[in-house]
Amino acid sequence: MSAHPTVDAVSLAASDIHLAFGRNQVLRGVDLDVAAGSSTAVIGPSGSGKSTLLRTLNRLYEPDRGDILLDGRSVLADDPDRLRQRIGMVFQHFQLFPHRSVLDNVTMAPRKLKRLSTEQARDQGMAQLERVGLRHKAEARPTTLSGGQQQRVAIARALAMSPQVMFFDEATSALDPELVKGVLALIAELAAEGMTMVVVTHEMGFARSTADTVVFMDHGQVVETGPPEQVFEAAETERLRRFLSQVL
Repeated sequence: MSAHPTVDAVSLAASDIHLAFGRNQVLRGVDLDVAAGSSTAVIGPSGSGKSTLLRTLNRLYEPDRGDILLDGRSVLADDPDRLRQRIGMVFQHFQLFPHRSVLDNVTMAPRKLKRLSTEQARDQGMAQLERVGLRHKAEARPTTLSGGQQQRVAIARALAMSPQVMFFDEATSALDPELVKGVLALIAELAAEGMTMVVVTHEMGFARSTADTVVFMDHGQVVETGPPEQVFEAAETERLRRFLSQVL
């Protein structure tokens, strides 16, 4: 894969984040601290609030209480669209425009939001497609690609905005098992390059081998946080031990 400029990494922190949908308390005082250039894996059972946390951190949901800091500065008063230019998000389902080419999907946001010229956007888009190994598919329609290729296009699209932080929300759970490895390898490569990342995942091997920090959530709270070897080998709480016994 081609060389590309290293990222301007920033830190990300969440402090006492609360969020309820009606009477349903989904996040209950979540704290998160992601150092610049580090990757954090968020694990936990279904319904524990992991995906909701990511959506709250990039303000697709507004927290009821708490603060979100990017590079040490609160972003709650910022224009959410400006914030989302700094945070790239890759979802479980690829959310590509099926009637547009792969390259169009990757260049649309830089043209519209960053006001890049068509030529600039195309050059950057091709560079990102090269990075994810799909330059040769630039003119294809997303529907002609495998799930793994579509997810790599979604990653290229997020990277085309030159984000300072990347969020991955179960980015491999909609993929066939043989396609998972390629996408995880690409995420691991970004981590190795020093991209600040938060990865919600059920791939425990990936969390153990790639993340600097693992966060275990249950019932809308962070139950345990630590380096992978501590979380996986020396869990301190019964809740985490029980969860690991079910997934490992």
